[in-house]
Amino acid sequence: MEEVVEQQTQSADQDGENEIMTEGTSFVHGEPPQDGSAPPKVDSEVEVLHEKVKKQIIKEGHGQKPSKYSTCFVHYRAWTESTQHKFEDTWHEQQPVELVLGKEKKELTGLAIGVSSMKSGERALLQVDSELGYGKEGSFSFPNVPPMADIIYEIELIGFDETKEGKARSDMTVEERIGAADRRKMDGNALFKEEKLEEAMQQYEMAIAYMGDDFMFQLYGKYQDMALAVKSPCHLNMAACLIKLKRYEEAIAQCTMVLAEDANNVKALFRRGKARAELGQTDAAREDFLKARKYAPQDKAIPRELHLLAEHDKAVYQKQKELYKGLFGPRPEPKPKQTNWLILFWQWLLSLYGRLSKREMQKAD
Repeated sequence: MEEVVEQQTQSADQDGENEIMTEGTSFVHGEPPQDGSAPPKVDSEVEVLHEKVKKQIIKEGHGQKPSKYSTCFVHYRAWTESTQHKFEDTWHEQQPVELVLGKEKKELTGLAIGVSSMKSGERALLQVDSELGYGKEGSFSFPNVPPMADIIYEIELIGFDETKEGKARSDMTVEERIGAADRRKMDGNALFKEEKLEEAMQQYEMAIAYMGDDFMFQLYGKYQDMALAVKSPCHLNMAACLIKLKRYEEAIAQCTMVLAEDANNVKALFRRGKARAELGQTDAAREDFLKARKYAPQDKAIPRELHLLAEHDKAVYQKQKELYKGLFGPRPEPKPKQTNWLILFWQWLLSLYGRLSKREMQKAD
């Protein structure tokens, strides 16, 4: 399927400037760590960033490093070093954290030192002394961190905005936040067309970070429509990338976020259907495609997917039929009875003996 620039009329499998789609084609970007129960084991060289902050690179990034007052967007997991207790996980919450370097909270000083040494897309392990973390007092609210606890962070720098004044999202007007998100979305689309999927998804995720739940809940009327016009395409674009990367569960999650705001969104239904079909969830996929067809009856891509599902079901039925046939086999034919000549011989001798005996008795009379 061709990736095309959005036009006035689009089918469920065609998108472009606002929404990009691929055939067969975190948020999500770069695959999140598989097991977050404990800090990952890292073999890379230990880099001393500060006498109380050490770093090991898990995955290399690209481009420049952020400077002071850059607005950085990060995902991280945090554990206390002594007990390995995990007390925070932004990947689980699916909400990146915004960090303005030089204006961070005191307890995030060590984290900020680590972030300032990273490139976009880089993932690293940080060891932070308690003095640059939650200190002697610790934290007894959220997150719950004991006093004097050294901290281990697994952190990923999604990306950053270079701003001289270090303007945080909370200080922006509604128009500024929507505009910043839209620019990120456009940058993501350009990277997607260059087949730079990892970098494209970073841009989409940063755009979505400007449209967090706390922000969206405050909007209504035209501002809500403006925000959704940027936010929804970013989710759908990420779903397109994830389908292409065969990360179907994550693609389903992105589409479901769009459908939570717009239950009849044809593109979200279509892409979720494709992802479900790839996972073998044929009944759920068919439900999505049928609903999409209801709202886009002229779209030729939807009947094509329904036909593929029908062919899939037919093939599964044939395989099951052959399997059961092999298990039980055809009903056996009755075997022809074999003649036992020995028994017949003895029966003949007995019959002959009987006749001879009868004759002898008649002569005696």
